[in-house]
Amino acid sequence: MPRLREVPLAEADEKVALPLYRQLFGERDPVSEPGTATGTRGDWWSVFANSPDTLRHAAQGFAYYRTPARKLDPVLRELGQTWAGWATYSQFVFSQHCKSLRGLGVSEAKIEALPVWQTAEVFDAKERLVLAYADRLVCHGGRVPDALFAEVKAQFSDEEILELTYITCTYHMHAIMSRALRTEFDDRDDPIVEVPAPEGFDAIDFLGGRRRE
Repeated sequence: MPRLREVPLAEADEKVALPLYRQLFGERDPVSEPGTATGTRGDWWSVFANSPDTLRHAAQGFAYYRTPARKLDPVLRELGQTWAGWATYSQFVFSQHCKSLRGLGVSEAKIEALPVWQTAEVFDAKERLVLAYADRLVCHGGRVPDALFAEVKAQFSDEEILELTYITCTYHMHAIMSRALRTEFDDRDDPIVEVPAPEGFDAIDFLGGRRRE
């Protein structure tokens, strides 16, 4: 379950949360009867409903990138978003935007190859450039070498670059928040834990083979 309280239907803000609840869940209470069309629980929405202003801001962000007014090719946009999910270890963001890519007609071969886009041969030069730029945004904290940015500038307008940068970084944030709050598919225990030693093992100095006092 998420780390924050979920807001039930009866307590949902009438101006912000309630219309979104109706759109996603119909007449169901998302807390007592969870589930969305994409297979998620839907608890991202019920958690964000704790702050109607935050929920409104996030929902406006979704509307921003989906509007036909955007200049960037939606497939290229989704590649950036999906890579942000993968690189930030967010199963939720990665999974949802794999579905978005599929909805845009992207081949299964490309979707399956995303985790290894650096060596995959299914991506064209422009797609690979977008993924390289998104990787620098997400995995390198925005450290984009001049040579790479020059290639991006040669292929995209300033408006397209700004959109790609803004949307990719926004989904990097969403991926981080989802993991921190354990919403949706990111409600998972951290896999990096100490593996217990065999029974009877005592702490030793591995280099010298001597027991520490």
